[in-house]
Amino acid sequence: MKIHDVVALLEDVPEYGLKRGQVGAIVEEWDAGVYEVEFADTNGVAYAMVALRATQMMLLRWQPAEESA
Repeated sequence: MKIHDVVALLEDVPEYGLKRGQVGAIVEEWDAGVYEVEFADTNGVAYAMVALRATQMMLLRWQPAEESA
């Protein structure tokens, strides 16, 4: 995972009102495997900024995965 990747939550984060499946974008890497993720509505207005572990989210892919040789 890296900055600007789009991710989805794998678990609820109730202290921020976030539910499993909500989509956000990585905006900062704090430590190995720890990222600041911004969650925004369809108008681009941010409603949560949360530090998450890589294990709490999955990377969303917009293109087919490349086959390995």
